[in-house]
Amino acid sequence: MLFLRLFAKIPVMKHSFTIPKEVSRITETLKNAGFEAYLVGGCVRDLFLERIPKDWDVTTNAKPEEIVALFEKTFYENDYGTVGVVNEKCEEESLKIVEVTPYRTEGKYTDNRRPDSVSFDATLKDDLKRRDFTINAVAYDAETKVVVDHYNGVEDASKKLIRTVGSPIERFEEDGLRIMRAVRLYAELGFTINNETIDAIVKSAPLLQNIAKERIRDEFVRIVMSKNPMDGIIMAHQLGMLKFIVPELEQAIGVEQTKAHAFDVWVHLLTSLQAAAVKDWPEHIRLSALFHDIAKPATRRWSPEKNEWTFYGHEVVGERMTRAILKNLKFSNGIIETVSLLVRWHMFFSDTELITPSAARRMVANVGKDLVWDLMNLRVCDRVGTGRPKENPYRLRKYKAMIEEVMRDPVSVGMLAIDGKGIMDATGMAPNPKIGFILHALLDEVLEKPELNIKEILSIRAVELATLEENELRELSDKGKETKEKEDQKIVDKIRKRHQVK
Repeated sequence: MLFLRLFAKIPVMKHSFTIPKEVSRITETLKNAGFEAYLVGGCVRDLFLERIPKDWDVTTNAKPEEIVALFEKTFYENDYGTVGVVNEKCEEESLKIVEVTPYRTEGKYTDNRRPDSVSFDATLKDDLKRRDFTINAVAYDAETKVVVDHYNGVEDASKKLIRTVGSPIERFEEDGLRIMRAVRLYAELGFTINNETIDAIVKSAPLLQNIAKERIRDEFVRIVMSKNPMDGIIMAHQLGMLKFIVPELEQAIGVEQTKAHAFDVWVHLLTSLQAAAVKDWPEHIRLSALFHDIAKPATRRWSPEKNEWTFYGHEVVGERMTRAILKNLKFSNGIIETVSLLVRWHMFFSDTELITPSAARRMVANVGKDLVWDLMNLRVCDRVGTGRPKENPYRLRKYKAMIEEVMRDPVSVGMLAIDGKGIMDATGMAPNPKIGFILHALLDEVLEKPELNIKEILSIRAVELATLEENELRELSDKGKETKEKEDQKIVDKIRKRHQVK
């Protein structure tokens, strides 16, 4: 990469990046009004790392009221000078709102969370000095292509190093959440945390007790949603942070399982989570993978008869524990309900010959049609977490096929554009067995020619069929039922072939 050049040790350098027009419009507007304007923070870091920024931040020497006056639509609802500039016609989520913040200095952080005061009488260097890590303290002028790097952030990015701007103890005492950000960047970027910063994190970890649960949750989710969540959570444990986030996870360390498992509960949970990350599965599946066996330490009992550990009811206890953990971290009710439900029903396997349609229907009823495939994916994570080589064995494929079979739209008279009442209305018939015969006769014709499945056409045909003798109509009905069974079996055969089961 170009940023590996000797420029890295010079406070000011030049580099060319392609900047979205929605962002350039904002920096150009500020400059045309006589102000300075730089991209700053994570977006500049991501540009150097050749990553697509998830959001865009601008810093300027304009005051908040001056920023607001320059743009058609903004919002300003905080005490820190940040103005949200709205790009109304933009469809790209990361560009709909660009935050513009004045250069600022900050007073003391008596609560380890937010500055007691801020001042907008500052320079760009002052503003960069207050930031958390050097890789986030680089500014970029989109028009002149000038990079301002007073704290060697570009060099640290090239070395894949996470290091605070100035004293790490001071930075963490200002805002204890920066401790979690360090680990989150470690997991997201695959960087190394430098030794001085690590030592400061270990000493400062108790500061997390002063941080709002919502802020901790947001960083925790970003660790879970990173490419390396297993590494991130292990690092959080090693640095003494995890006990202030999810202490229940640490109770799983060293808890041995049955012979079917290659790992203890701790490694099993983290490996299951990592399996979900490899698949790029969404947040609720990743959280379910992380917590599905969270109650095993609490339910573990030694069985002399089996000569091994048992964990009876861990899924029931696990549901309660998961609810408590997620509630404590202020997750939304939707996430709490979804993840807890998946944890509750993750133990669903039986012998291959016992995987019946009724068992599959019960599973669908337990979690609902919307979640049943997520439950199957959770089982894949669970299997990978045991250390087994096959993530999709025959009996899991058999279960998937059975679920697809019971969830499909059935080949039945219910698919017709007309029902019994419609036939009675069209024919003037009173309720009698001939109506059922007519429905099955119509089904036979529609299966042969789907384009006939229109209410008006079927109404006319029903009138014609109503004139037949009952024995003739019964023969047509039986033929319809036979056709239905054949079509039904064709669909089932396709499903089983797709899942490679019989």
